[in-house]
Amino acid sequence: MRLSRYFLPVLKETPADAQIVSHRYMLRAGMIRQQAAGIYSWLPLGYKVLKRIEQIVHEEQQRAGHIPLLMPTLQPASLWQESGRFDAYGPEMLRIRDRHDRDMLYGPTNEEMITDIFRGHVASYRDLPLTLYHIQWKFRDEIRPRFGVMRGREFYMKDGYNFDLTKEDALHAYNRHLVTYLRTYERMGLQAIPMRADSGPIGGDDTHEFLVLAETGESEVFYDAAVTDIRLGARDIDYDDKAQCQAVMEEFTELYARTDETHDAEEFDRIPEERRRSARGIEVGQIFYFGTKYSEAMGATVATPEGERVPVHMGSHGIGVSRLVGAIIEASHDDKGIIWPEGVTPFHVGIVNLKQGDAEADKACEDLYAAMEAAGLEPLYDDRSERAGAKFATMDLIGLPWRITVGPRGLKNGVVELTSRRSGESEELAPEAAIARLIEIYAGKL
Repeated sequence: MRLSRYFLPVLKETPADAQIVSHRYMLRAGMIRQQAAGIYSWLPLGYKVLKRIEQIVHEEQQRAGHIPLLMPTLQPASLWQESGRFDAYGPEMLRIRDRHDRDMLYGPTNEEMITDIFRGHVASYRDLPLTLYHIQWKFRDEIRPRFGVMRGREFYMKDGYNFDLTKEDALHAYNRHLVTYLRTYERMGLQAIPMRADSGPIGGDDTHEFLVLAETGESEVFYDAAVTDIRLGARDIDYDDKAQCQAVMEEFTELYARTDETHDAEEFDRIPEERRRSARGIEVGQIFYFGTKYSEAMGATVATPEGERVPVHMGSHGIGVSRLVGAIIEASHDDKGIIWPEGVTPFHVGIVNLKQGDAEADKACEDLYAAMEAAGLEPLYDDRSERAGAKFATMDLIGLPWRITVGPRGLKNGVVELTSRRSGESEELAPEAAIARLIEIYAGKL
């Protein structure tokens, strides 16, 4: 993409109402525009990051055998009345009446609707296990929407729901989801720590939240410092292997890590003092096992091998896709702007032409642009007639992980400058070598 043809409305000044880093930088970098309290339009740059995150979520869910579908944003209240949650959910639920005076709601979550879909089509244990998921806009009428996309009213979320014959099978689904989430977050350049948490209005006895440590987090967390040393990495996981998934679950949850709702001070004090930590955390996902809470209330049963009809065991698993954009920025930035991890960057590299209009510099940039596109990379070429300082400031603000700077002086020596946004280190390379280096960096991330 050529910046002269792109829609990137960057701001020089920080809006007065933007209180946290991610909100400030998302507004300044032209990623979002507020339309109402807690409701945002996603402008092209923000939308690209959102879709990259969504793609990673889809890939990891489907790698584990989970099946995508799409449910509507508006739901009939009758389903929630069946489960007993319509009146219990609270004022965060936006209730609506249609022209026929029927109660509707703008869905904050989809346990009821997915249970209705299941009970209408699945009747036998032979069709289990089954995990369905979707990624959809949702709405919760927050009393004080703040912090940009971190606590908005409208948000983009992945919901997954498993249906299993037994509790044992459902807990395997729970462990399987934990593994998929660990891999998902690591691909985004994040360490999201699974922490024992409260289930809230969704219900259930088993639940873990995934939290990214950040000063702006809404939750106080307590943890063993050793938990931050664990990584899933590139392990080959067989998602049908119950023992393997259980082992990963135990590895990542055996050390103490809890939110303030489930914190046990006595247990925490048994950790060696030098490893005790308290901090703030940003929730970016949660997994639940809630057994037969919804299947019993809504009649979602299957026939067993013996012919008995039993309610299925269920769980739900969420990832805040739009929230992750803010969480990544909170975890990866400096005083100049955003620093995108390679896995989620909107463009793989920025090209800065130091002397727009110079025939040699223009040709070198055009050649780089074409070669990178041919290699499957997506560059952002700053071809504006702006001073170099303004171009560098824009690139730093929007946070592309790599920048290639092209100028007459370097071209005389046959080199361009490749700069890491994270480290600030630069290296002079021949244009072909710079492209080869970027191909190597992004191997397996495209």
